[in-house]
Amino acid sequence: MTKPKITETIFRDAHQSLIATRMRTDEMLPIAERLDEVGFHSLEVWGGATFDSSLRFLNEDPWERLRKLRKVIKKTKLQMLLRGQNLLGYKNYPDDVVEEFIKKSIGNGIDIIRIFDALNDVRNLRTSIEATKKSGGHAQAAISFTISPVHDIEYYVKLSKEMENMGADSICIKDMSGILLPYTAYELVSKLKKEIMVPIQLHSHFTSGVANQTYMKGIEAGVDIVDTALSPFSMGTSQPSTESMIAALKGSPYDTGLDLGLAAEIADYFKPIREKYIKEGILNPKVLAVDSKTLINQVPGGMLSNLVSQLEKQGSLDKFDEVLSEIPKVREDLGFPPLVTPMSQMVGTQAVFNVVLGERYKMVPSEVRNYVKGLYGKPAVPISDDIKRKIIGDEEVYLGRPADLLEPQLEKIKDEIKEYIEQDEDILTYASFPQVAISFFQYRQTEKYKIDNSLLNVEEKTYPV
Repeated sequence: MTKPKITETIFRDAHQSLIATRMRTDEMLPIAERLDEVGFHSLEVWGGATFDSSLRFLNEDPWERLRKLRKVIKKTKLQMLLRGQNLLGYKNYPDDVVEEFIKKSIGNGIDIIRIFDALNDVRNLRTSIEATKKSGGHAQAAISFTISPVHDIEYYVKLSKEMENMGADSICIKDMSGILLPYTAYELVSKLKKEIMVPIQLHSHFTSGVANQTYMKGIEAGVDIVDTALSPFSMGTSQPSTESMIAALKGSPYDTGLDLGLAAEIADYFKPIREKYIKEGILNPKVLAVDSKTLINQVPGGMLSNLVSQLEKQGSLDKFDEVLSEIPKVREDLGFPPLVTPMSQMVGTQAVFNVVLGERYKMVPSEVRNYVKGLYGKPAVPISDDIKRKIIGDEEVYLGRPADLLEPQLEKIKDEIKEYIEQDEDILTYASFPQVAISFFQYRQTEKYKIDNSLLNVEEKTYPV
């Protein structure tokens, strides 16, 4: 019988889901050492939107955050989320950039890299998996879980086998919308445990209100690890509560063995931080509510808020329900892609255009055109000739691995930004987010940055709780 381990997400997905990834490094460091004492399987601390947000909104170097956390967290493995060939951005990067980014991530302190592709196209995972293993990291391949006529249990078992054969050290069922139901989870995990030799991890969000039940059935089926968040940043569009999960399993055959009292004490540290973000209007109470409609339309919480913003700008908020009805139709037209970055943005924007303009595919974003042309990967279901004609006319569809079309970039980038380079990682920062990176590099040269950064010197400062 498997005793489940826990990955704590409060330093990455929890605050990404609830406060738009705004938690600062100086809010993390004082409690990091205590978190290291709990005995978690891993702490998710990096990747996803943390990289962009650190630069764009917090004027922080994400590489420096990782190094500082690694100095304090000495026992627990550090984990990050990577979008395969998209790295932490929204487009494919050449292999040389992907390989170097992963090498530096592991070199700066990451142990486990969770790698996913928005289309579940394993060709977009290969370089990342190989680079992770080459650098001595743990490569966790993630299923982007979705529901459609083709995305059934057998589809996911076959996909997991391909990932395992590619060298994945573990498999994560990544349920970004919170739509994996308890008994489906039980069946899926049970089948995977029979067919797959590597550990299985379960990741979900509480958006639809079923994640606790889903975790429990997954645990009963033998899942090895679940993702949770300490209570002040749990539930809603975040993960189920860590303390609640520890308590629910205590004394059972699935007892985690973790100290509930210690977890609760650490949670107390985050309560005033949560209150601060509520007062600043960054933590919107809406993201804490259960939205059962997610089980019908599969739209993740972040995608919903993005749709509202788009419609407000166009003075068309009254068409919100119509757009929600259009999303499943667009998704079907485009081969049932999972609604995860960047596919969620593409499907959502196309649905808005179709409704607001009163004609389907009258206007098509360049990203959607490129997707239909095969430049993001292969959809689960072939796109019909009729939809192809509407979107790309008579243009040919590329059937190869998208990244094979890209030229190496590292040397060119190095030359472009030589006046700003202070560390090798700057080349990768610029490759990921060019405009934001230049703004940050210019700010980094100011006296204010040097003063602010000196306050975070781990070696010279202790952090009492």
